[in-house]
Amino acid sequence: MRAYRGAADAIRQAGEERVKELAAAGRLKDLAGVGDKTEQIVLEVLAGKTPSYLIQLEGSLEEAENGPGAAVRAALKGDCHTHSDWSDGGSPIKTMAEAAIALGHEYMVLTDHSPRLTVAKGLSPERLRLQLGIVEQLNEELAPFRILTGIEVDILDDGALDQEEELLAQLDVVVASVHSKLRMDSEGMTKRMVAALASPHVDILGHCTGRLVVGRGRPESTFDAELVFACAEKFDKAVEVNSRPERLDPPRRLLRLAVDMGCKISIDTDAHAPGQLEWLPYGCERVAEVGVDLDRIVNTRSADDLLAWAASHAA
Repeated sequence: MRAYRGAADAIRQAGEERVKELAAAGRLKDLAGVGDKTEQIVLEVLAGKTPSYLIQLEGSLEEAENGPGAAVRAALKGDCHTHSDWSDGGSPIKTMAEAAIALGHEYMVLTDHSPRLTVAKGLSPERLRLQLGIVEQLNEELAPFRILTGIEVDILDDGALDQEEELLAQLDVVVASVHSKLRMDSEGMTKRMVAALASPHVDILGHCTGRLVVGRGRPESTFDAELVFACAEKFDKAVEVNSRPERLDPPRRLLRLAVDMGCKISIDTDAHAPGQLEWLPYGCERVAEVGVDLDRIVNTRSADDLLAWAASHAA
């Protein structure tokens, strides 16, 4: 996403005539930020064509939108896991919110990373407090759409949460995820996740296995899934169905287990760019395949009902 945005900036700054000259000379990659893929896209656009990569991506999404998860997608009122350029997303909060509005969402939970994830520009307590003020201003501007305050808080090695308790208590929705030591032994990982789920501040367990299913991939973390999901059910927390195509986490067998054990589900995009908010159909398709009642999917609820559910965890 950053690569495409950087290439777009380089093309814009060069100007149309200069870009055409470079393209004719086969020198588009002389522009800083333009590589093999973005060069091909620019050449196709200059030739009056729709980029083949865009056709491929849109075709994949169309299949998911018209698949078995269509009814589930139609029931969703918002997305509980999104990022902005305050952490490792590529777009301002308002841009993300406007994209969510265009999709017909009633709300979006803003869940930028917590401070330990320095590679993702995780939010220090001071920056998070500043962000809360920005969100308040944007909600006045964008009403009736609502940006719900949140965080994707790191689950630390001992199960503690990577943010001040007082701040976590102020947030509308908290997604807790493991991002480090993903190969921890099963016993240690289980204790770590259970401790996080037992926290009154946590509402949703994010991408529980940490797997990646594209490129070189990344194997699933190992943990006692029955114990973790039993804890989620006991404390009325939701297990996230992460719709990112490279994650699709949890795998179907674990999603079935979570559903069979009575867990609530949150279908989220983990979007880091506006277009990624359209990835919900991938998660909806998986949820439909395993058969989940709509009333157990927390983001089929209105903003007020979602907030009441999240607030009940601190009661």
